[in-house]
Amino acid sequence: MKGNVARGIEYLPRGARLLKHPALRHFVIVPLLVNVVIFSTLIAVGFSYVSDMMAALLSRIPEWLSFIQWVLWPLIAITVGLVTGYLFTTVALVVASPFNALLAEKAEELITGEQVNGLEGLGAALLAVPQSIVRELAKLLYYIPMAIFALLLSFIPGVGAFAWLLLGAWMMSIQFVDYPMDNHQLDFGAVKDAVRSRRLSSLGFGGAVALCTTIPIVNFFVVPAAVVGATLLWCEELSDG
Repeated sequence: MKGNVARGIEYLPRGARLLKHPALRHFVIVPLLVNVVIFSTLIAVGFSYVSDMMAALLSRIPEWLSFIQWVLWPLIAITVGLVTGYLFTTVALVVASPFNALLAEKAEELITGEQVNGLEGLGAALLAVPQSIVRELAKLLYYIPMAIFALLLSFIPGVGAFAWLLLGAWMMSIQFVDYPMDNHQLDFGAVKDAVRSRRLSSLGFGGAVALCTTIPIVNFFVVPAAVVGATLLWCEELSDG
């Protein structure tokens, strides 16, 4: 497999550092606000539900097997964190997708020094909302069959958590690499091919994003950092195949 996991991971903090650049600051505000509102609301609602679900599941374990709770708690917590992190991020991306595309456009222009024929402004971003939602739904439909398979694997202790981590890494790379590639009028099939072409770098980047979406407070800021990080990945590795 081509690519480098460590280099892929590094794209996320590099993207976060670039957000401080004056050329990008104004394009971070809307995605950041959307992310804060959505994550705050869904986490508040979801935490109570997940806690009750985990308590009910663990209460069914026979008393003589109670010692395995110490193993199941972290595995369940990791699995639930990855799944909810991906779902919450997907909702945030659907709402803010045109603005994320605009951020990716300006980031690429900053990175390469070349003009990108993208959305060019807030008005164009707003007009692109319906098209962006359709594209996000296409990614969701791609995700669902793999999520069902990962769900089946969840009944195998340890294997399920690894499956969700791998799926989360793969989907996060596709989710965010799609922004700079969409700015170049490349379809979703081309996005999947590009991510496969540098699989290890893509998984490293996506894995870092997936894990950050499970960390409170950090997940508020991960989307704009991931948009810029994915643009770096596109410019440095994927655009040349």
